[in-house]
Amino acid sequence: MDKIQTCNYCEKGENLDNLMSKIIELPYSIVYLFKNQQHHGRCIVAYKDHKTEYFQLNAEENAGLFADVSLTAQALYNIFHPTKINYATYGDLVPHIHVHVVPKYEGGPNWGTPWEEEPKKFLSDSEYQDLIRQIKTEIEKLQQDGMGK
Repeated sequence: MDKIQTCNYCEKGENLDNLMSKIIELPYSIVYLFKNQQHHGRCIVAYKDHKTEYFQLNAEENAGLFADVSLTAQALYNIFHPTKINYATYGDLVPHIHVHVVPKYEGGPNWGTPWEEEPKKFLSDSEYQDLIRQIKTEIEKLQQDGMGK
């Protein structure tokens, strides 16, 4: 296993809290709402344990993680009705397996291109709490309906 340097996802401290808010814990991951809501509904699905590469996961862990990603994407699609959900995995600066799940709209910001972090769009505390509630409720509904298993 890789040596853990500073990992916001593992430390779960102020650095993480400044960037995102926890929505729900799933079997293999934790879903967070990204605070920069330039792309309305953008979430991060972060693997629960510290791993830096998909090949470090066994087949069950890989399948479980991507079931969590799929469940999150379905919830975002049901709530926001985007034209397309984009997915991205990086890790150069944050070496922990995590997937950005980003609703995008034709004619909206960065349509047809990778998204940019600017301009940033921040919401009020109540708007964040409303989004978190909506997404969590929809994920739980989908789980009850048997999705993500």
